Order: sequence, then C-alpha cells, then structure tokens
Amino acid sequence: MKATEPRLTAALDKPPADLRLFLLHGPDEATAQSYAARLGRALGQGVERIDLDGATLRVDPARLGDEAAAISLFGDPRYIRVTGAGEEVLEAVAALLALEKAGNPVVLIASTVKATGKLVKAAIESDRALAFACYPPNARDAAAVVTELGRAEGLRIAPTAVQRIVRASDGDRAVMAREIEKLALYLDAAPDRPADADEEALDAIGADLSEGEIGEVVLAATGGDVPALVDGLRRMAVADSSPIPLLRALGRRLLSLADMRAAVDSGEGVDQVMKRHRVFWREEASTAAALRRWRLPALAAALAAARRTEREVIAAGAAGRVVAETFLLRLAQRVGR
Repeated sequence: MKATEPRLTAALDKPPADLRLFLLHGPDEATAQSYAARLGRALGQGVERIDLDGATLRVDPARLGDEAAAISLFGDPRYIRVTGAGEEVLEAVAALLALEKAGNPVVLIASTVKATGKLVKAAIESDRALAFACYPPNARDAAAVVTELGRAEGLRIAPTAVQRIVRASDGDRAVMAREIEKLALYLDAAPDRPADADEEALDAIGADLSEGEIGEVVLAATGGDVPALVDGLRRMAVADSSPIPLLRALGRRLLSLADMRAAVDSGEGVDQVMKRHRVFWREEASTAAALRRWRLPALAAALAAARRTEREVIAAGAAGRVVAETFLLRLAQRVGR
C-alpha cells in the first residue's frame, strides 16, 4: 500500500501484526534512516535489530524471509533493517510478502530505486507492505516538521528558532530531530511538562553554524586549501554541528562546478560562465581557480564520493563526524596535488 506520512508514522509507532514490510524509497536517505530508527524505538528496550543489505539479499533472497520468521533466542522483539537496497532485492521482498506468517517487521531503505520501478510497485500492490517516498522537505515543509518534532518533545519553538534549525540542518530531518532532542534535554521538556524554546536556548546548545562558515569550509575543500579546511572543521567541532548540511553544501558546490565546467569545455569563457551562474563576488576568485583545476570526470567522482560519505555518516552515528572530516581532508589533499 502507498502510505501517507501520518499513516506511516502511526504504523511505525505501533506496527500492525499483519504488516510485513516498510519500504522507504526516494532520495532523502537521512529521513528514511530516522523512520527506521523510529520503528526500533517503538519496539522497546531490548529490541534486536538484524542488519542486511542489498548485496546479501541478491545472493540469498530467502534470507529476508528467514530472518522475518525467526524467533529471538530470549524472546525479545526484533526487526530487520535493510540498507543499500535496489531492484536486486525484488525476489527477496516477493518471498517475504508471500510467507504465511512472519512475526518480525522489515524496514527496507531503497533510496536509489525509481517510484515507477518493480520494487515500489510490488510494495504498493501488497496489503502486507507500506511504501513511502522520502524527499527533502522544502522550506515551508521543513518548518512544519521542526514545529511538529518539537511538539512531540514538549517544546513550543519560537518561529525565529524554527528557521534557524531549518537553515542549520539544511532541511535534513535526522539533523533537525537531533537538535530538537538536545533542546528538550537542555530545557528539561517533555509532553507532560512543555517548555518554550527560543534563540537564546539555541545559542546555549550551540545548535548551528552560520551559512558563511559552511561556505568557507566547502570552498577550502574544493580549492585544495588544507589549512583553511582544518581551521573551518575546528570551528565546526566547537559548534557541535552535524556534518550532514556541510556534505550537502559540498554536493551543491560540486554540481555547480560541473555545470560551469561543462560550459567552459564547450567554449564559453570563465568570466562569462560565472556571471551567468551569478557567482557571489567574494567567491569569484576561488571559483575561477576551481574551474581551472577541476575536470568533469573528477567532479563526477567527487560528487559520488560525497553522497556515499553522507550515507556512511548516517550509518556511523556518533562516529559520523570522523568519517566526514576524513573524507573532506582527503578530498582537499587530492585537489591540492
């Protein structure tokens, strides 16, 4: 079945006995990961999580059904989380949905599949599955998400603070949820003891980096300026900010450079290209230098690596910052050479 967000969250918070599969598709993998974690929390303390991936299920399609039907050794609740999945898991999903009985829910994250593909179609057509498309929220939707997440934690977040959280998270639901959890802890808020959260509270928890600081780090990474990058990352660590918005800003920068580099390769002048792309005057020198340094194949490879690193950061949890910083430093070193 195709799920709306209210239906999905209701099912995640109290999984129906006849529901086998939660299929989370669409490009916003961070949101999908946060939904998967929500299922784990709903199943309570002592829950056992079985992690599988698309490559494993391609080789052994029966594994998914076996894990879904298995009983925990100590009788604790369990669920199966599948990451990195694509159309190659279709056979495994079909076998799962065909089982007579399967007591453990499966949440499957398939960020690269098409909404018109066979995997999504199979989930929509089954009354034993829910399919939900995860897309990054626009500014208005992100503000509503922050307000709703805050309400669930017992927070009444001021509109100006809502916008700061949206900007700091780059619209990433998982990052927004993390900042709101920190706010709730700081203000000792809960649904039964609500509290007001304003910009002063955000300042107290160091909730965000300015857009300028993120931009400086991105420029340093794509320009091969290792000392400037190290300095920017040090400020980022002090602010206790998630690396996800930084990686997404890097992705946008690489895409922009790729568009401009393609125009330069077709014979357009660098100055003309930058003017057409409305490059900010303070970034003109660094952008011109980057266009002379980068080539399209390298930009494509760097963009793919940045997206792969974002997935690794999400999976790494508390160690995600180390993963992101290592990638950025290696990228700057390669560019510098």
